[in-house]
Amino acid sequence: MEIKKSSVTIADVAAKAGVSKTTVSRYLNGKYEFMSENSQKKIQTAIEDLNYRPNHLARSLRLSKSKLIGIIVADISSPFSSILVKGISDNCKKYGYNVLIANTDNDTHKEQEYILSMIDQRVEGLIINTTGSNDDFLLQLLPKNIPIILADRPIFPTAFDTVKTNDHQSTIDTVVYLASEGFKKVGYFTEPIKNIGTRIIRKQAYQQACIEKLNITPQIYEIDVNADICVEKYIRNFIESAAEEPRVIFAANGVVMLTLLRAINRMNLRIPRDIGICGFDDWPWAALIGPGITAISQPSYEVGTECVKQIMSRLHRNRKAEPQVIKLPTKLIVRGSTKLITD
Repeated sequence: MEIKKSSVTIADVAAKAGVSKTTVSRYLNGKYEFMSENSQKKIQTAIEDLNYRPNHLARSLRLSKSKLIGIIVADISSPFSSILVKGISDNCKKYGYNVLIANTDNDTHKEQEYILSMIDQRVEGLIINTTGSNDDFLLQLLPKNIPIILADRPIFPTAFDTVKTNDHQSTIDTVVYLASEGFKKVGYFTEPIKNIGTRIIRKQAYQQACIEKLNITPQIYEIDVNADICVEKYIRNFIESAAEEPRVIFAANGVVMLTLLRAINRMNLRIPRDIGICGFDDWPWAALIGPGITAISQPSYEVGTECVKQIMSRLHRNRKAEPQVIKLPTKLIVRGSTKLITD
């Protein structure tokens, strides 16, 4: 007889998975010590097959746990952030946790308000893609013993577990690659650096590559992605500084890349004949524009996955371990925008 979805119990899940009710209960509460991966998979499969929905409210009242993880991102409109959030929420679900999501629009005050609000709602941990302007505020949360994982954007010195890409080495390798293609001038275009860890790291890596690897002068342009005229002005300045030498733009992220491509189109510049271009974030449209845009592919979803693994480790294994920085590899996807045309 088929079990009615509304009446499924822990006992039903245990019977289908071939484990004890105690083991299922431990799984639902995130206690995986002494539990094999095979048992975990069987329980998860049974839960999905039976459409079992644990009574999180009753459990949270009994255990004083909310089974909630807070996610706070600086700019949800960025494809990187939206994929990051999907990676986090998908994996939280696997561990039996629900999520609260907030977007700060890179606003310092909003970030503080959302953090405090989520703490008031008894989240068990926070995953934050920080604005970069609340370092002292975040450090004040350490005594509260709430696990905090930083996604993509680190703070200095390291005080929290951080999951990011290996963007420092990726930036150096890409600048060296551009030189190997024959470009003599490499301009770096970024949103205002401020105190945002990722932007600081990439800028420093670009400077290091120019000075130590290529022996050229770094050219850094901080742009407002909403100011079209200023963006075009900076592109002209870079082109004029390069005179007749082959030149290429390195965009610090996908938002900057899209802004630059729009400006280049308005200016009737040809890629790569008039100017080459590449940068971070291999968004789906990168292969469809002009000759194809060379881009550094970042594992956005996997960053979210690792954030959840880290927060679960903090919640259920070792809250007192030293904070660590996990760097995931990237991949340079080479397309026509960086293939120098010399004729």
